[in-house]
Amino acid sequence: MPAIDSMLFPSLLLRSQSAWPHWMEEEEAMQTSTTVLLAVDGPVATVTLNRPEALNALSRELTARLAGVFNALQAMKDVKVAILTGAGRAFCAGMDLKELASGEAGLQAPDEVRGAGHNRFGMAVFDRPVIGAINGAAITGGLELAMCCDMRIASAAARFADTHARVGVIPGGSMSALLPRLIGLGRAKEMSLTGKMIDAATADRWGLVNRVVEPDELMSASMALAQEIAAVDGDTLRTYNHLISENFGMSFADALDNEHIRSRDANQRFERGRVDVASLTRPR
Repeated sequence: MPAIDSMLFPSLLLRSQSAWPHWMEEEEAMQTSTTVLLAVDGPVATVTLNRPEALNALSRELTARLAGVFNALQAMKDVKVAILTGAGRAFCAGMDLKELASGEAGLQAPDEVRGAGHNRFGMAVFDRPVIGAINGAAITGGLELAMCCDMRIASAAARFADTHARVGVIPGGSMSALLPRLIGLGRAKEMSLTGKMIDAATADRWGLVNRVVEPDELMSASMALAQEIAAVDGDTLRTYNHLISENFGMSFADALDNEHIRSRDANQRFERGRVDVASLTRPR
């Protein structure tokens, strides 16, 4: 993929209330980390989980790095869209169980107030859309990470599963909140309570992903979608994306009221001269 630069941004691994503070204490050790890569091509950033030997499992280092990269992206106002993908044959295999078994990492602190689901694994600080380019297996925490993206394009090689119940863990990364909303209550319970793996075609049919493409078309399809989104005015993009996400968690009546208030306020700044009528009627 063409890129203006392939940036690791070691100096921009910022401390943030949206990241996990007890993990961010390891910031100094992350300064030269390559567990998450960042490339920027005009208005589109590509973020790549880069632990292919561990199926991009969510180690403490990778998770802190991911939060740092999205902090850096938030400061880049010319970036309108981010694509999140994985290196190698997996998107993300979930929490690093070897690290957990070694005692180097815990699941959650007993006094934790906001967790991975609230923070969208560090992506919540970024106020623009994130496209998940699901290149391979998205398992348990990896499935949660995929669902925390605003939309998902899957490779035909992708697979999805929630194995929390099988390993005796209650999810803390938004699984029980997002999965039923995306695929329905019965299907979510079937996936979560059995640990059943589904293929990309089933994920597409159930509404877990936007569409499925051949493996060698995944990044080009994701970039094409990102470029379409990036054509939208930046302020409108941020406001509308946030409005859809905000209303998703409301009742229909509350969502209607919220849309009315938000649009009434935002549309006072509407400039008729900026509307390109020809572009609205041009085939895309």
